[in-house]
Amino acid sequence: MLFEIQRVGYRYADGTAALDGISLEIAPGDHLAILGANGSGKSTLLRILNGLLFASSGRVCFLGQELSESNLGRPVFRQEFRRSVGFVFQNADAQLFNATVLEEVAFGPRQLGLEETEIQSRVHDVLTFLGIEHLSERPPFRLSGGEKRKVAIASVLSMNPDVLIFDEPFLGLDPRSQSWLIQTIGQLQGAGKTTIVATHTLETLPRIADTAVVLSESHNLITVGDLEDVLADRDLLRNANLV
Repeated sequence: MLFEIQRVGYRYADGTAALDGISLEIAPGDHLAILGANGSGKSTLLRILNGLLFASSGRVCFLGQELSESNLGRPVFRQEFRRSVGFVFQNADAQLFNATVLEEVAFGPRQLGLEETEIQSRVHDVLTFLGIEHLSERPPFRLSGGEKRKVAIASVLSMNPDVLIFDEPFLGLDPRSQSWLIQTIGQLQGAGKTTIVATHTLETLPRIADTAVVLSESHNLITVGDLEDVLADRDLLRNANLV
């Protein structure tokens, strides 16, 4: 199993609950949609899966090893995990910090200690794949919202992760950019990537996911099931405040 999430809870410093007793298994090659109303805990769950936050209770394992602060402090585990799991933030501005797009996309592979020739090859391939090679010398902060989203995705893909986690990737995108992103996620899935997408944009789901995980406004798990069945259950969607 890729991820094993066992009775996971998370509380903020003031005691406010963000997740409560979440149990879930994610296998290699899964195409998962994490659904829930705003404030249900979707982003918190994604950050726990990416090792940016650690559960207040329960246990999360990645490939059989606990995803804990102490394990991520071990160089071998940390490098393997960071190479394997990529995270695209909801707000691209939180992810982009280098002077040019070229440097941004090269940053992750450099942190992995790859040879410079390999880094340049990856950067070229990713920029070409996403159709943004013309942006390579531009500073990210001067790009449009859609362009920033593409660069953020490129900065993750250049590390060639097996798992791609997207937090509300369609937020703020125009229809053309949404269509581009749906197509891109489909291509990545066709290449064998595991994808985990948190969203409340239900109309995009049939093209990017086959399994749905639904969180309640009480921060617990309502159901895990076939996406088509979940979308057909209007009472469930109403209870989750998704329709």
